[in-house]
Amino acid sequence: MFEFAWPWVFVLAPLPWLLRAWLPPVDSGEAALKVSFLAELESLSGKLARPRLPALRQQAPFALIWLLLMLACARPQWLGEPLPLPASGRDLLLAVDVSGSMDYADMTWQDEEVSRLTLVKHLLGDFIDGRQGDRVGLILFGSRAYLQSPLTFDRQTVHTWLDEAQINIAGPQTAIGDAIGLAVKRLRERPAQSRVLVLVTDGANNGGEIDPMTAARLAAEESITIYPIGIGADPEQGGVLGMLGFNPGIDLDEPSLRAIADATGGEYFRARDSDELQAIEATLDRLEPVAQEPTLTRPTLPLYPWPLGLALVLSLLLVSQTLWPTLPQRWRSKLATLRGKQS
Repeated sequence: MFEFAWPWVFVLAPLPWLLRAWLPPVDSGEAALKVSFLAELESLSGKLARPRLPALRQQAPFALIWLLLMLACARPQWLGEPLPLPASGRDLLLAVDVSGSMDYADMTWQDEEVSRLTLVKHLLGDFIDGRQGDRVGLILFGSRAYLQSPLTFDRQTVHTWLDEAQINIAGPQTAIGDAIGLAVKRLRERPAQSRVLVLVTDGANNGGEIDPMTAARLAAEESITIYPIGIGADPEQGGVLGMLGFNPGIDLDEPSLRAIADATGGEYFRARDSDELQAIEATLDRLEPVAQEPTLTRPTLPLYPWPLGLALVLSLLLVSQTLWPTLPQRWRSKLATLRGKQS
């Protein structure tokens, strides 16, 4: 189907003629011979002067160029048949704890002791890269929760924001309830049955303004599924901290995290080392994308280059027609000037 994207441009078509009628004529500065008895001369000769016909012939090419430019500005285009564009996948938010305890180096990655946050960056980064077809967003929370990246198909950018997360960037405490509340705010406008929150933390809620269970109930009302991941090694796995009798996972509130998962239809996972976290990643990867309502798209073929190109060709022809008779005369003048200098 043929149509103009901007048909209102044709309103400007009479603009050159209106300007010519409204603006005063330009004074050339040359003397003019005024004949007061032109009508009598016409009657004696029996012929009327017809100055309009040559004027119309002279204006026709310029009028055609102007109309071609109007045609190009109106953006003519050919629209194909509507085609369904399937949209699938989930709207998945990652809420990552960046409180001070996430700096404990009780995890191992490739036979090296690393902090909890470092391990989360390695494994959740791969998880983000594999969520093809999903909109992924990132929340960082400590004493407060902040939306680091909104829901987007640009998984590479979300991965980069996760890699650049720093300990205590959101405060030293753990506001789990605020993180869930922020996720509810961002996911509630998305289609139902496609809202997922993956919550990664190593402690109990000790900051923020919202109780985690209250936030979980709000999430359940909005059909948001929460998958909490509790991270932290057992005492015998805690390296130097474990040998000193310190339990690295003592602050982890597993009953509350299980209750949050149960209230929203999700599942709680415990990650004591890199192998368990990799297994959790594989489990989350098995989440089947939910088909959303397909959108319709129509292939569009722009046609404006044709009138624009034709206007350019006509303009070049007019310029060449004007300049061509004067070129030999200019060459002769230059040649005479050069001869005069040589003599």
